Amino acid sequence: MAGPGRRLVELLDRPEVLAAPGVPDALSARLVAEAGFEAVYMSGDATTAVRLGMPDVGLLTMSEMVDNAGRIADAVDLPVIADADTGYGGPVNVRRTVRDYERAGVAAIQMEDQVWPKRCGHLAGKRVIPAAEMAAKVKAAVDARRDRDFLVIARTDALAIEGFQAALDRVALYGEAGADILFVEAPTSLEQLATIGRLPARTMYNASASGRTPILDTAELTRLGFALAIYPGQALFAAIPAIRAALRHIRLTGDPRGMPVPLAGFADYVQLLGIDEVRAFEAAHGLPEDQQVGI
Repeated sequence: MAGPGRRLVELLDRPEVLAAPGVPDALSARLVAEAGFEAVYMSGDATTAVRLGMPDVGLLTMSEMVDNAGRIADAVDLPVIADADTGYGGPVNVRRTVRDYERAGVAAIQMEDQVWPKRCGHLAGKRVIPAAEMAAKVKAAVDARRDRDFLVIARTDALAIEGFQAALDRVALYGEAGADILFVEAPTSLEQLATIGRLPARTMYNASASGRTPILDTAELTRLGFALAIYPGQALFAAIPAIRAALRHIRLTGDPRGMPVPLAGFADYVQLLGIDEVRAFEAAHGLPEDQQVGI
């Protein structure tokens, strides 16, 4: 079976844009696979929200992010594209970052050119490092990978700070350094998106819910020339009002019945988590039937 990077490359080689919903954890990744998507994106913003209950302002370490990426990669048979923030330091740090993510089983990492501590790309107050410094980090990432199909996504956050042309100049430099996919964060118009889509490289689109970037469907993104589209927060944003409504109902009524939102049944829940696979594995390895897990 091809490795995760090779499978991602094959998906990106198709003419239509590849859609990768964002997840904070392995459970959400199982839902992405169940829905029929072919790739999954580990969002750093969502990971920070779920693991710390805090905004994405550079609070998670590289080891914490790699641990989460590895758990997601282990939970689903989908190529995992993982946020790697700024690479967590200079070129030598980036080398370690790449090798740890690669060992974790992910297909690609995304690195950005922000000053550490970074911020979510759609928050104010960002700063960027010199373009040449980021290009050196991109080259370090490309040189550090052991699998040539492990992809490096280079993101610039310069648009909001230095302007659109500067952002284009930066990703061109990062492409020259060896980046496999170029990502201009937070474009603000259809004209900017069309220009990015015409770049002579694979490009990535972020369907952020912040309102900064126009939201387009996959047909339009394909027409514009994008190779990859991520949906970093939509699943998590959908869960928040549902959880609020369920908790409010219990607090006000004292009764877990009659929920105002649909709930998964227990059987559905444990089957999503792979209980049938666990039972089959136990049976195949000699565990008596009366000791095998079941519902």
